[in-house]
Amino acid sequence: MNLNKTNRYMPLILAACVVVGILIGTFFAKHFSGNRLSIINSGSNRLNNLLHIIDDQYVDSVNMNDLVEKAIPEILNELDPHSVYISAKDVQSANDDLRGSFSGVGIEFVIRKDTIHVQNVISGGPAENAGVLAGDKIVSINDEPFVGEEVTNEEAMRRLKGPRGTKVKIGVLRYKQTKPKYFTITRDDIYTSSISAAYMLGEKTGYVRIKNFGENTYGEMLSSLTMLSQHGFENLVIDLRDNSGGYMASAIQIADEFLPKNRRIVYTEGRKQPREIFTSTGRGTYQDVPLVVLINEGSASASEILAGAIQDNDRGTVIGRRSFGKGLVQKQIEFTDGSMIRLTIARYYSPSGRCIQKPYSTGKDKDYEEDLLVRYEHGEYFSEDSIKHTGPEYHTILGRTVYGGGGITPDIFIPEDTTGITSYYKEAAMSGLIIQFAFEYTDDNRDKLKDMKTMQGLLAHLKHQNLLEKFADYAEKNGLQRRNLMLQKSKGLFEKYIYSRIIYNMLDEEAWMEYLNQNDPAINKTLEVFRNKAAFPQKADDKKSAKGKKFSQRQEIRKDSKKFDVGNHPYSNMLVEAIDQLGTHHRQFGSQGGIVDFDHQRLVGDEDVARITSHHRAGHLTPGVDQAPLQQRGLQS
Repeated sequence: MNLNKTNRYMPLILAACVVVGILIGTFFAKHFSGNRLSIINSGSNRLNNLLHIIDDQYVDSVNMNDLVEKAIPEILNELDPHSVYISAKDVQSANDDLRGSFSGVGIEFVIRKDTIHVQNVISGGPAENAGVLAGDKIVSINDEPFVGEEVTNEEAMRRLKGPRGTKVKIGVLRYKQTKPKYFTITRDDIYTSSISAAYMLGEKTGYVRIKNFGENTYGEMLSSLTMLSQHGFENLVIDLRDNSGGYMASAIQIADEFLPKNRRIVYTEGRKQPREIFTSTGRGTYQDVPLVVLINEGSASASEILAGAIQDNDRGTVIGRRSFGKGLVQKQIEFTDGSMIRLTIARYYSPSGRCIQKPYSTGKDKDYEEDLLVRYEHGEYFSEDSIKHTGPEYHTILGRTVYGGGGITPDIFIPEDTTGITSYYKEAAMSGLIIQFAFEYTDDNRDKLKDMKTMQGLLAHLKHQNLLEKFADYAEKNGLQRRNLMLQKSKGLFEKYIYSRIIYNMLDEEAWMEYLNQNDPAINKTLEVFRNKAAFPQKADDKKSAKGKKFSQRQEIRKDSKKFDVGNHPYSNMLVEAIDQLGTHHRQFGSQGGIVDFDHQRLVGDEDVARITSHHRAGHLTPGVDQAPLQQRGLQS
């Protein structure tokens, strides 16, 4: 009888226990978790409810997917400048540069007059195997005409790229031919190197330019160093100028090659990320090689990790201008629809303990986006004394002072050279006329130029072609009034820009860089440092004796320099326009080893967006900005 009664009330007893458990849990949650869970739930519920209400009751029909696509970036804007959302359609392109490969046809192209021009054919790639040549104009894809306003970089890549093994049929017009030729190309994996140049600067100095840090950068660096070893290099310069970042792991591995054992390289730490310290293994092959690292305001993130590790450990000399100042680490998180966010989860700190992240405010921070312009207006590109350090002082292993809170300040400053700038040159560069002339000249003379296989041979030929006069005539026909006095004043800049573009069009990126590095002030200073056997920094006490000499040198620089006036400076308007074009460019992309430094990685292309110049590397960075984005260098498909 009693057993039956117990069974009868058992459900009620269990229900009462559940209710009591819920009440106790709620009590502890409210009193010991600060209501954080309920805040998150109520916040997300409000967002979900809002979307449901709009979808159900708004006066007009609404594309809810588009609304969400626009809302997510605005939410991330409220966090920091580098947490970003990437839509599903852009994910593949966003990852291609870092992965070091993509699936496509194997061409580099630019768009001229609403038509795709094949600028270069990747050696050994599908397009070369099919018979496509540099200079061909693509006029149809898969038997459909592809010319006119619909021809954009994004649409061209969408049609030309595709899964490995799939086929695409293109129709091309070849020089001096009126009927198109057709090629069916089987797409394949195309390897892209993150090292754009590795060669000898003279008999003793090796030069390596790293344009970004991808999955394969460390292996590529070892291959480059092995090649340079065969040429007997004794000194090494690593060029990180305009390297906007990439995988943090690659930067750490490269730093490890140069540091003795148990030296700190970098550490990361965040609210939910315990401190993780990366130290050198002591197994690096190049621990005793005199080293110089080149940086500028375009060097960011993983570049700053490598430069900071070298500087703080007094392993080498850093030369150039203050780097960008990006010290936030992003993690890539994918959504089920294929889109993803890159969310800041930690800060990174250099070996001395400094965080080089420059100040920012939550929300859209105009000051952050215009920081490079502010530096310019303060004269920082032209005078070391104009650099404003906002962070605390730290010290390297030898006791040298370094600063946090705004990039890596170089050990040796290289000012921007404005010699030869005129309004005529500025307009020619801004309008894209120089690039257009160089490309058309290349196309018209490809048969003559194709037998010149070296930079020196091609350059010697170009110097006898009176290209400056030909450009002036071309520019005048295209609406730029000829200004003979300014043309002569800017002669050196014009010729350097024109020659560099033709060299790039006909040869490759390494030849292009080799030409641009001739008489480059940073390269010249690097070679001087090596000649003086001064690549290894001195102790802080030893450097005091050199202080007076350094001050004297600064006075000489000031004496020889014209007074800086940003309002009248030939770069001023160009830089303002550059900032407008940059927009949120610096937000979008940061370093991974599981963690990523996508900050400046672009969704398409390579170094093909409008940028602020840092030095007169004609065609590499035009004085001011190249307003013909994606024309300076081709996109790859």
